[in-house]
Amino acid sequence: MRSRARKTAVPLDEDALYNYAVKVLGQQMRTVAEVKRLLRRRVEPGEAGEATVEAVVARLLSRKYLDDAGYAQDFAKLRQENASFGKRRVEQDLMRKGVQAAVIGKTLDAAYENVDEEELARRHLERKRVKKPANEKEAARVMRMLMRAGFGSGVIFRILKTWDVGAEGFAGLEGADEDSEREES
Repeated sequence: MRSRARKTAVPLDEDALYNYAVKVLGQQMRTVAEVKRLLRRRVEPGEAGEATVEAVVARLLSRKYLDDAGYAQDFAKLRQENASFGKRRVEQDLMRKGVQAAVIGKTLDAAYENVDEEELARRHLERKRVKKPANEKEAARVMRMLMRAGFGSGVIFRILKTWDVGAEGFAGLEGADEDSEREES
């Protein structure tokens, strides 16, 4: 089987690049950083290409096609309501997408202001169809799942305690919790 050689893209001028950006934004909401990354692939390398990208991004911002604060609000709301993710996970995802830290902080404070994280964690477990752990190994698996979903150790331990995980099960988990707290500081 013969592999296809990739076509080399012809660098776009400002108007063509703007039209490409509008098309890309019409398909999916994106952050300023994501749009810049996509546009850089379509321009000539160097200062001239970077100037074209900046001009197109400025045009998109002036027409309100790009709005990182609005994107962060919508993203946080969807991740909270649909995926039942905790504040930390949403924060990490927004950082990965290139949203500025100040915007993330303000957005998440507002989005998670009146949210009971324990209830959100329970919804996440229910959505994933997780049953009460029967042993220490299953309890550790639930703990790791909730940590990946962005929930703090306090919330996780309260949930496991209400499930009546045995004291010997907590002995192994508490050591893991202390390690994760040391990593965070």
